[in-house]
Amino acid sequence: MSSGQGLRAPTSADGGELEGRVAVVTGGASGMGLATVHALARRGAIVAVFDPAAPGGADLAARLEVPAERVRSAAVDVTNGEEVGQAFAALLKERSRLDILVNAAGIAPPTAVEDITDDEWRRVLAVNIDGTFLCCRRAIPAMRSGGWGRIVNFSSTAGKTISTAGGAHYTTAKHGVLGLTRHLAKAFGPDGITVNAVCPGLIDTPMARGLLPEGSLDQVTRSFPVPRVGRPWEVAELVAFLASDRAAYITGAAVDINGGDLIV
Repeated sequence: MSSGQGLRAPTSADGGELEGRVAVVTGGASGMGLATVHALARRGAIVAVFDPAAPGGADLAARLEVPAERVRSAAVDVTNGEEVGQAFAALLKERSRLDILVNAAGIAPPTAVEDITDDEWRRVLAVNIDGTFLCCRRAIPAMRSGGWGRIVNFSSTAGKTISTAGGAHYTTAKHGVLGLTRHLAKAFGPDGITVNAVCPGLIDTPMARGLLPEGSLDQVTRSFPVPRVGRPWEVAELVAFLASDRAAYITGAAVDINGGDLIV
């Protein structure tokens, strides 16, 4: 995928507002997570991708057309506390700081309530909530040491209403992410750490396309005030803003990016 295909605004200029910052993006191998890696690296951040499917850092940097030194990758299962701890420890040993955490890892099976097994229920909550918590728990001490931090958690329109395509477990998980976001924002604001959530609606990602019948994603969004599907780079630009000094007075927020879906 080239840098212009869903990852960035075509007219966006490269900038250095995150120069020297060290970031972690979970779920950064595809979709909105991948677009976020691109947006942060393009602004000068060193970005570590934690994702079981992530290619090597050099390959990922080449794919995103950013300098190789700006991207790292590690195969990390965010539901495994030991793996999470080891990945953060390795990054901190190498870089000695952590400034930004973006929790983009998520899964959204469309299973009907009566068909959700115990294992599937636990897996969806584990990826979406446990993974977010485990990464926050590891990141916060390093951010407190530096007196500055930005955490951006991925919730969803489903976190404010119900999911368009995902199951009850996904809706439940994304509501939980908003509760965790608010708690952390209250607890760590005095330490210079802001914690916010983004709530994307229907965004043109492989996961969204896989959840809905072919052609229905575009059909559903025609009724929105902005009558089209969202693009990954649009969400990534919002994340990059929340990760910057420009958003220093925003915390505990759940920011919608859905083409006006919730006002219809």
